[in-house]
Amino acid sequence: MTTSAAAPLRVLLVDDHAMVRSGFAMVLSVEDDIEVVGEASDGLQAIERARESRPDVVLMDVQMPRMDGIEATRHLVADDLGHVVIVTTFDRDDYLFDALQAGASGFLLKNAGPEQLLDAVRAAGRGHALLAPEVTRRVIGRMAGREAAPERPEPEALARLTAREREVLVLLGRGLSNGEVATELVLGEATVKTHVSNVLAKLHLRDRVQAVIYAYEAGLILPTED
Repeated sequence: MTTSAAAPLRVLLVDDHAMVRSGFAMVLSVEDDIEVVGEASDGLQAIERARESRPDVVLMDVQMPRMDGIEATRHLVADDLGHVVIVTTFDRDDYLFDALQAGASGFLLKNAGPEQLLDAVRAAGRGHALLAPEVTRRVIGRMAGREAAPERPEPEALARLTAREREVLVLLGRGLSNGEVATELVLGEATVKTHVSNVLAKLHLRDRVQAVIYAYEAGLILPTED
């Protein structure tokens, strides 16, 4: 393993409750591949700490004094100060929708288990994204627009994809992981990763969250599908 590959993911914890930050720190600090590099109690402090510590991932609460997590996410993403994962108590569509628009790379509720938290940090730190399963379809359906007609013309950009890449995009839209896509299409997981990277590059998408949204907006997936 190279030194670069072994470098731990640097994480900034942002929450106005010290006990929440301490709890997250306890879960994250025992992992060899993760390092907690700072804490902040509101959005303004989060921006300051991010500029100082240059984290790979920011775990961001929503409701905080001075500046909330949504506005802080906009600033962090605009200034390339880390991938933001929203971690909130409030299971509200407006928070999740606004955070997606602000550029967040993932969403978790605070009742998520430690493994989900670790998965989200690792996914975001490597440029991927993770959505809590219980909110994925509801939020993406809202963003794509439930009243959009399925018969609308496909975006011209879809023509850039190969038939296999299009299949991968559809499965991403249904929320499948790389491993699940590999099983569905009888492919190796490394091959699936290559297809996912090609899809993101050809469609000029930032991450898997945008790929899911694109699949809905392009009419490849309907919000009412199971």
